[in-house]
Amino acid sequence: MPVELDAGWASMQMGIDKLIRILEGDPDVDQFNADEYMRQYTVIYDMCTQKPPHDYSEELYGRYRQSFETYIRTRVIRQFSDMRDEYLLRELHKRWDNHKIMVRWLSRFFNYLDRYYVGRHSLDSLKVVGDLTFKELVYTTLKDDARQAVLLLLYREREGESVDRALLKNILDLFITMGMDSMECYEQDFEFDMLKATTEYYRVRAAVWINEDSCPEYMVKAEECLRLEEERVANYLDPSSKVKLLQCVETELLANHKGPLLDKEHSGCRALLRDDKVDDLSRMYRLFHRIPSGLEPVSEIFRQHVESEGMKRVKDATQGLEERRLKVSGKPGRDGSSSHEQKYVRSVIELHDKYMQFVTTCFSNSPLFHRALKEAFESFCNKTVAGCSSAELFANFSDSLLRKSSSEKLSDNDIEATLDKVVKLLAYISDKDLFAEFYRKKLARRLLFEKSNNDEHEQSILSRLKQQCGAQFTSKMEGMVTDLQLAREKETEFEEWTSGCGKKLGIDMSVQVLTTGFWPTYKAIDLALPEEMELCVQVFKSFYETTTKHRKLTWMYTLGNCTVRGSFDKQTLDIVLNTLQAAVLLAFNQAEMLSYNEVKERLNLQDDDVMRSLHSLSCGKYKILLKDPEGRLINKNDVFRLNVQFQDKMRRIKVPLPPVDERRKVVEDVDKDRRGAIDAAVVRTMKSRKTLQHQQLVLEVNQQLQRMFKPDIKQIKRRIDDLIAREYLERDKINRNVYNYLA
Repeated sequence: MPVELDAGWASMQMGIDKLIRILEGDPDVDQFNADEYMRQYTVIYDMCTQKPPHDYSEELYGRYRQSFETYIRTRVIRQFSDMRDEYLLRELHKRWDNHKIMVRWLSRFFNYLDRYYVGRHSLDSLKVVGDLTFKELVYTTLKDDARQAVLLLLYREREGESVDRALLKNILDLFITMGMDSMECYEQDFEFDMLKATTEYYRVRAAVWINEDSCPEYMVKAEECLRLEEERVANYLDPSSKVKLLQCVETELLANHKGPLLDKEHSGCRALLRDDKVDDLSRMYRLFHRIPSGLEPVSEIFRQHVESEGMKRVKDATQGLEERRLKVSGKPGRDGSSSHEQKYVRSVIELHDKYMQFVTTCFSNSPLFHRALKEAFESFCNKTVAGCSSAELFANFSDSLLRKSSSEKLSDNDIEATLDKVVKLLAYISDKDLFAEFYRKKLARRLLFEKSNNDEHEQSILSRLKQQCGAQFTSKMEGMVTDLQLAREKETEFEEWTSGCGKKLGIDMSVQVLTTGFWPTYKAIDLALPEEMELCVQVFKSFYETTTKHRKLTWMYTLGNCTVRGSFDKQTLDIVLNTLQAAVLLAFNQAEMLSYNEVKERLNLQDDDVMRSLHSLSCGKYKILLKDPEGRLINKNDVFRLNVQFQDKMRRIKVPLPPVDERRKVVEDVDKDRRGAIDAAVVRTMKSRKTLQHQQLVLEVNQQLQRMFKPDIKQIKRRIDDLIAREYLERDKINRNVYNYLA
């Protein structure tokens, strides 16, 4: 016999009533046992599997929904009539938990209906039907009150009170579930108002804090607020709210008060940089990194601060150098500026170390702050210090580190580290070619006069310069080092040749044969050598002609050194002299007294060389010659004689020449090289492009050359005009602003 609908449903209603009593907490009702469960399941199974017209699947699907509606209307809704705030949330949570239990049990009872009838007719599953019923009858009615209750708890927690986070999590899960696989209910019914309340809360707080707190205090509070909001997301808010929630907090606490916060007079960004507040600067970076364009003003303040610190050092060094020069003016042979130069470069290195540390630690190696540091150093490193460019000062500083007589008493590791820092600073110098020329001059003197402290240090800095500036930058310097090694081999060959030929020189002589192209340009003098020296020169020429053909020797006497033994009335001592000084002094072996003009004619020297040599021997610290009339200046009418009474407490003395300012010569050489480099860049560009507008040509030439120096636009224009005159280029006949390449 088929099971009739009313009879079958009466049996089911008994099970539903028992389930409701269990949910309501009736202590007299036991849980379902296996027999009861199977009885309920079997009733539904029978009613769904009977042949029409006794298949009651459709009616059961409707009565399933009605059972939920009846329960909610009679038992659930009325429970919320007098509830508010947290009490309402707790009851809502309880009723939602009961509802889920009811759905789970009824879904088991009606499992056959859910599996076959619902699937075949594409209807909502029984779980969805139950949830939709709860949404329509409970959620829609209570969602506004529930939202206000959640926002109140959220406010209380922000004010420091302890709240039931588990409850909040459960309620917000309800909002999400009511979206039926979408976030619509959560976003529209809760999140929108939550973000609005958050914005208002922090707007009020920020207005108070910005007036009452210092910048570090404000940032501590802001960072803590952000941390707590992230914690709330982790504990009960949906992860999708994180970005939007934090954006509200960041906007109100940071973006809207960015300017006043950074510019606070005694505690803003400038004050933190001035006082080296590393922790606060790190916090500032972490906070302003979170907001759009938040770091740009911080990096700009950082750039201005570093530039200001650098300009202070430029000003102090300039003042110190000028004062020192005034004090030592009129005292030949003394260099009163070198200590100030070294102190300045050392201070720039320390400044770079300090703020590079800021960039790497406080500002997390941000490219924005690397660029700010670069711009700041480029600004003041290209200023002149008492007439000296930074290129010259860096070259002089490197020379002081690498010389044997260096005043910097550093270990090998410290020297290597310092040289590495100098090379890094070179990146900020626009006139790198000027540094290269000054450094090459200094390197040449160290190598030629054997003043280099350590060959490994020399190779090390050349390697770093090559890596930083390219192979062309160091090609001549590396050539000098190699050339000197070959010269030593040639010197050994000369000694072996003289021994084999039985040549007697009479004096000890060593010659360094160098390649002109690698070394700086030196002044060649056709000196009339004393007989002893001339004999040695002729012997070496004979040797050189036997080993090399088609090469011409040019003797650089200004770079030579001599040790002369002087026999005076009171003592005999060794005197270390320049070749020109030695030639002057040896001339007095043939004459007791010589006039200025006689010295000049005998040695075939120019006036400036005669004056420098005679001045060093008669007006300096060691008065080996006496002049008539006496005085500190050399005149062409002066007469000189040997000071036979000369004596000194040392057995060996070195007579220095008056210093020569090589700066002008270096600058002239560099300017000449720049003209050639600009010409080459223009021709190279036009050869590949054939036709080009003026502005584009200038731009491309500038880009090619800026690695070595920053060419002046007017200078490029002059070189273009010169190339036109030399018929490398021509102006276009139609458009005079366009150039054509002439093959």
